[in-house]
Amino acid sequence: KSFLNHTAYLSCYFPNSQKTDIKDLRVFWQKGAVEVVHEVSYGQEKHENLSPKYVNRTKMDMDRWTLQLLNAGIVDEGRYTCIIQHREKGLPKVIHTSECSLHIIANYSQPEIAQLHTGELKPNKYLNLSCSSSGGYPEPRQMIWLISQENTTYRVIRHMDLSQDAVTKLYNVTSKLNITVPTNTLTNISCLLHLGEHLGSLVSVPLGI
Repeated sequence: KSFLNHTAYLSCYFPNSQKTDIKDLRVFWQKGAVEVVHEVSYGQEKHENLSPKYVNRTKMDMDRWTLQLLNAGIVDEGRYTCIIQHREKGLPKVIHTSECSLHIIANYSQPEIAQLHTGELKPNKYLNLSCSSSGGYPEPRQMIWLISQENTTYRVIRHMDLSQDAVTKLYNVTSKLNITVPTNTLTNISCLLHLGEHLGSLVSVPLGI
């Protein structure tokens, strides 16, 4: 995983237990079946075979056998293959291959609750709320409304509207809630955006009624 516009680190997981000299090795990374991302041929970097979008965006740490992909974007997501060849009797022979998948993360803004109506709140009338968060990636799991009264919290799940920017590929998300205005009890309403496995959640500032 890498944050948007940061450097992604992709490892070859090559133990090099034979302590082979890099001058006898050809190391290249490719994305999918056709795009060459980086190539080090017998100790020298080669650029003529690179896919244009990776030119001047990669560095290979030959001590750690790790590729640095600079300014990682959402279009860089996908599976990468590291292939290492050893020169034997003048002919290259594959001695190691490994794959890794790159996932990009962009932070969503803190969810914000807005009231979709004006005027005084009256008991037993309807309260219309929306909750929004923007500029994130990947697609979030769900948006949950938390309604707290006295010592009880209710979880309410409503439809989540999701839109994706055609250029940046970042997501904006909105959910709407329509509830009856509570009577004679303090109510706090929060909105929680669940981002998915290992990414946690974001919660809004509570709205007190």
